Amino acid sequence: MRIANLNHRLVLIREDRAVDVERASGGRFGADPQAVYADWDAFRDWAASAELPEGEPFALTDLHSPAPAPRQTLAIGLNYRDHASESGFEAPEGLPPVFTKFVTSLSGPVTEVRLPEGGKTDWEVELVAVIGRRAEHVAEADAWSHVAGLAVGQDISERVSQLAGPAPQFSLGKSYPGFAPVGPWLTTPDEVENPDDLELRATVNGEEVQKGRTGDLIFSVPALVSKLSAVLPLLPGDLIFTGTPAGVGLGRDPQRWLHEGDVLVSTISGLGELRQTFTA
Repeated sequence: MRIANLNHRLVLIREDRAVDVERASGGRFGADPQAVYADWDAFRDWAASAELPEGEPFALTDLHSPAPAPRQTLAIGLNYRDHASESGFEAPEGLPPVFTKFVTSLSGPVTEVRLPEGGKTDWEVELVAVIGRRAEHVAEADAWSHVAGLAVGQDISERVSQLAGPAPQFSLGKSYPGFAPVGPWLTTPDEVENPDDLELRATVNGEEVQKGRTGDLIFSVPALVSKLSAVLPLLPGDLIFTGTPAGVGLGRDPQRWLHEGDVLVSTISGLGELRQTFTA
């Protein structure tokens, strides 16, 4: 199953068409894309058995984040060994580094992003997991049952403000408007062959800058759900940005940043792609 946020209404994606959930369910489920996660099990059961209409064509530019108003967004740092190495850090043990991306940075899959003046803006393609059932002290073996689905994410990062001292400002440097595109839709784990091993890829103006596999995560999606839920409850509709593989601009020699007119395309196998165009 794939669900999306089409012009701020919850829809089911069926190939190249969108089915409006509120209309198809006779009002059983509302139009608010964020609200569905609070009733995720019932919604999933309904969608699996309902006789759905054909739906309507839609444009990717009309899609927004499939979870547009999470109460918590937890972003994971240094979760691939090659990225930790290029960043000059040891691979984490125990608990991974965690920061947030504030909700106003969230956007949909096809957007224009304004570059902060005087900044050094970088790319980080990431797998995003959306929580579908409250998770508190969840065992790793049970963690997938608390995940509603997966999406492509970009942890766009302005490195000057992120790394400014005396204490780094990770959350602020990664939360400018449009710095957290998610989408193009949410895909349930059963829709992909192996949700624990998906290929990630990012290109800038057609040039490949990142390529990796989620099977190389230091802390897998189930491990993250288990470790994070041991500290704080994960709530329905929360987002987990799971980390990025090597190839970011910060880790290059010479370092490389995004500029006006650049087009960043982020892809994960089986989940779709994001496309961001950068403006001054």
